[in-house]
Amino acid sequence: MAKKNTTIYDISKKLNVSVATVSRALNNHPRISQATKELVVNMAMEMDYKQNNLAKALKSGETKTVGVIVPYINTNFFSSVIRGIEEELSPHGYRVIICQSHDDADIEKKQLNTLLHTQVDCIFISISKNTSDLEYIKKVISTTNTPIIFFDRKKDIPGISTITIDDHKGAYQATEHLIKEGYKNICHFSGDQNLEIYQNRLSGYISALKDHNLPVIEDNIINTGSSIEEGINAMKSLWKRKVKPDAIFSASDFTALGVCKEIKNLKLRIPEDIGVIGFSNEPFTQFMELSISSVDQTPVMMGKVSGNVFLESIKDNFSGITIEKKLVLTPMLQIRQSSSRKK
Repeated sequence: MAKKNTTIYDISKKLNVSVATVSRALNNHPRISQATKELVVNMAMEMDYKQNNLAKALKSGETKTVGVIVPYINTNFFSSVIRGIEEELSPHGYRVIICQSHDDADIEKKQLNTLLHTQVDCIFISISKNTSDLEYIKKVISTTNTPIIFFDRKKDIPGISTITIDDHKGAYQATEHLIKEGYKNICHFSGDQNLEIYQNRLSGYISALKDHNLPVIEDNIINTGSSIEEGINAMKSLWKRKVKPDAIFSASDFTALGVCKEIKNLKLRIPEDIGVIGFSNEPFTQFMELSISSVDQTPVMMGKVSGNVFLESIKDNFSGITIEKKLVLTPMLQIRQSSSRKK
């Protein structure tokens, strides 16, 4: 026979107090004395009482849960952003539901609908690389009270706050660093140009070359994905050219790792023969035998700021004002062995 769940009626009977007093004590009502609160809470623990979160949500209008949709969770960047969101919201009683889109717009749409039906209080999204139809997201904004916040990968939609880093600036700094180290023929492995973050990194690379009077060579811009294998293959193809590059700026750390592997296979020296710099500051970049320079996206901070934007939006709603925020964080260039040619 299934064990009956303890209710506030059971607690009130045990303590010989009203049901209203038990309810108020469990919800930390200011009219209830501290002694009574402690008495009720201790009895609730002793009787293994569990609050009915659904009933509580119906009464308060909030579930104290938020959803996060990321392309993949098995990268340091996205897991660190989630950590930042949790650290910001957990002290306020929020729990986080994590979903993966696997970089698929259809899955992303299904995950969004699932979270809406779960009645989360907010949805944080880093969009998939092939998200192009924005009508369903616009519909959420116009037909529900659930706020959506974009981080890192985003689209510009009225009513949605965004938290990103300055990808253009990060790429500019990376390219300029290579130039100052004496590299002249710098190739860029540009990532998926369907995504704005990679478009901005490409524009930062181009701006740095122009500002330092170096030619922008179209053949030096290689459209790659963001995997180790694609870095290896791109480097193999590049090294068949008559005019060889002396540095690679990759829009992805994983692609940069593939580049380093292939350079080693080619019996070349890093950074003496060819310099390498990536983007994202994945943990492996600093712990390799030859550490890889990279641009730090400060993902934990991005998560914390995203969480804070949601908390601020709650205050705004209480005042009857909706404020759309566009926050851009500053990237941090991490210079390591792979690009430090000058002594």
